Amino acid sequence: RREDSVEGSAGRGPPRLSPVGPPVLHPPFGRRLQALPQPHPCLAGASSDGANSYGQLGLGHKEDVLLPQQLNDFCKPGCVRRITGGGGHSAVVTDGGSLFVCGLNKDGQLGLGHTEDVLYFTPCRSLLGCPIQQVACGWDFTIILTGNGQLLSCGSNSFGQLGVPHGPRRCVVPQAIEPLREKVVSIAAGLRHALAATASGIVFQWGTGLASSGRRLCPGETLPLFLTAKEPSRVTGLEDSKATCVVAGSDHSASLTDAGELYVWGSNKHGQLASQAAFLPVPQKIEAHCFQHEKVTAVWSGWTHLVAQTETGKVFTWGRADYGQLGRKLESHENWKLDKQGLSLPCPRPQKSTPSPLHCLMGATEVSCGSEHNLAVIGGACYSWGWNEHGMCGDGTEANVWAPKPVQSLRLSSGLLVGCGAGHSLALCQLPALPALDQGSKVTGPSPDATEDAKSQEAMDKEKLEGKTTRISTQSQSDTCRNGGLVTEPL
Repeated sequence: RREDSVEGSAGRGPPRLSPVGPPVLHPPFGRRLQALPQPHPCLAGASSDGANSYGQLGLGHKEDVLLPQQLNDFCKPGCVRRITGGGGHSAVVTDGGSLFVCGLNKDGQLGLGHTEDVLYFTPCRSLLGCPIQQVACGWDFTIILTGNGQLLSCGSNSFGQLGVPHGPRRCVVPQAIEPLREKVVSIAAGLRHALAATASGIVFQWGTGLASSGRRLCPGETLPLFLTAKEPSRVTGLEDSKATCVVAGSDHSASLTDAGELYVWGSNKHGQLASQAAFLPVPQKIEAHCFQHEKVTAVWSGWTHLVAQTETGKVFTWGRADYGQLGRKLESHENWKLDKQGLSLPCPRPQKSTPSPLHCLMGATEVSCGSEHNLAVIGGACYSWGWNEHGMCGDGTEANVWAPKPVQSLRLSSGLLVGCGAGHSLALCQLPALPALDQGSKVTGPSPDATEDAKSQEAMDKEKLEGKTTRISTQSQSDTCRNGGLVTEPL
């Protein structure tokens, strides 16, 4: 068991944790499910695997799963728009704007009005009639972007991560983040901080998650307000650029501009900022030569590593590498230490802190980063790599995966979307066509709205509680939405 931890102590940060997982990743763990019957490939759509101590896989139990398992009936899988996860919870946004959540809920991060853990994907009924565009799940909180560009938040507010400075220490129902008066187009949630980019390209940050590292690594310096703010504060240093996307790690932030430039700030403990400084209090651009002078078109962040894609489809990785996060093994001499004063070092920059192309990911159409593992879709195949202690790579083992490889259990399905939590994985897949349906087979069409989704969920929960067998519905081939399903893995 790894002994390294996320910095922090009572009053300043979370307790000592695994570097890549929420409390769900600590013993006691649930019984490993290594040999569960696999779903028929024509029915599997959404799947999950990984750590599951709080029900974050939505499978109705709290046992880890080492192979992708099918999820059924919480919504029409072909209409899933986004899937993502946090420290111990998961979220799915449908094309209709409905939000489904499950998993750890001790601080109300599911936004359901209570603090009980939820084992099945459940509609967030307080948001019915309010279409959701995007969700960002942090360690123990959730940031929600509505269709009209407004922000909501729920969960823990111990570090101001909800953006409500005078609010309670936790909120169990999504509440508006008031100071932002401009339409938001992108959001991100880290361990204890959050970010938003507006339509005009301004970046805001809130939550004190980066402040403790900043004070320790930049002694005597006055930190920028946005590192210590408990309400949205404009990130300085980006005035001459227009942000289109923001991402967050456990202790760092990044912003992608419309010119294809990538700016980073925060902790550089693992070389994730491609800099020789230990901490960057203000944004610093990663030079274009690091990406072979190509524009960056997309960026994703794990807790301590980053992944970026350029205009020609090349994929670059950099940052922490000791569990296979970068998809490549590095030289053994990389026990390089950062200079805590941010001074230049006489030794060359280690390979892990320099963005390097991962040729096998060329042309990836989807990428998602967990805490220390990753998923990607390349040519319709779902790939995984990185930390795999709880089976989140979906290969049936707990051995770290050092290079991207196809998830064999999904080889008959085409990947559409992927999403990671800190220690679990989710994938939406295009399924092979079913044989001719029997006359008595029931075909379920798309849900007309979120209210119908909620009714279906209530009926399903009641059926499961009564111990009855849950039916598996098939997606109509004539649906205008994507025909697929969701599978999950423990992480």
